[in-house]
Amino acid sequence: MAAENGPTASEYIVHHLTHWQNHPMKGVVDFSVVNIDSIFWSVLLAVLSSFFLWRAARAASSGVPGRFQAAVEILVEMVDTQAKGIIHNAQSRKMVAPLGLAVFIWVFLMNAMDLLPVDLLPTVWGWITGAAGQDSHHAYLRVVPTADLSTCFGLSVSVLLVCFAYNIKIKGVGGWLHELFTAPFGNHPILWPVNFAMQMIEFAAKTVSHGMRLFGNMYAGELLFMLIALMGAAAAGSVSGVLLPVGHVIAGAIWAIFHVLIITIQAFIFMMLALVYIGQAHDTH
Repeated sequence: MAAENGPTASEYIVHHLTHWQNHPMKGVVDFSVVNIDSIFWSVLLAVLSSFFLWRAARAASSGVPGRFQAAVEILVEMVDTQAKGIIHNAQSRKMVAPLGLAVFIWVFLMNAMDLLPVDLLPTVWGWITGAAGQDSHHAYLRVVPTADLSTCFGLSVSVLLVCFAYNIKIKGVGGWLHELFTAPFGNHPILWPVNFAMQMIEFAAKTVSHGMRLFGNMYAGELLFMLIALMGAAAAGSVSGVLLPVGHVIAGAIWAIFHVLIITIQAFIFMMLALVYIGQAHDTH
């Protein structure tokens, strides 16, 4: 893409990978920075998923279910089956199974934002804020919350806190502290520091891998959609690239179809790991 006609490929990618923030980062790690776009879309999709579940519960009937009710019943049955196989405490499942269902739908909707055209919502946002046209590169808006590391870590840390809550609920404060210092190597006082260190490493590793797995897949998917979009931009500026628009459409369609599987699988994996980690909080050593 010629620089005089628009941004270069690298500028285009950097623009679309820049968050709408309260202020620019002042270092590699800056906890004062807030990614406003990730928070906005996460909260909006959380409200939509809650409304989706509320409508399903309100419209449920004992008669022949409609398509909407049947789809929700399939999801509920799927999550409940997984929860029963992992969490054997029936009382806990009354809370954990609906939590798993909410997590699955919420993460799926956040992932599905990646299926929207790359420039659609940022362009609309540019029009709303008056930044369209020559100054449209000043309108920053990333619409896939799960392609933001802070969102994914926020989700995984939330699961960690739920695990802590169930550890205390099931084992009691004293029982859980006893387990932290005596598992996995034994109850000898010499082993207490080693046991505690191993427990902390396990909690940290599970939390980091839980969030990074979702982030890595969704960030890569977002980046690939941008690269495919650049094929069309390159075709527009190339007289000889007659077949490039065709390749652009074919590549975009293939990746979009494949990405439908990715966003669903990643939502399912995140939900399953949440159930597994909460289930582990019920186990005693």
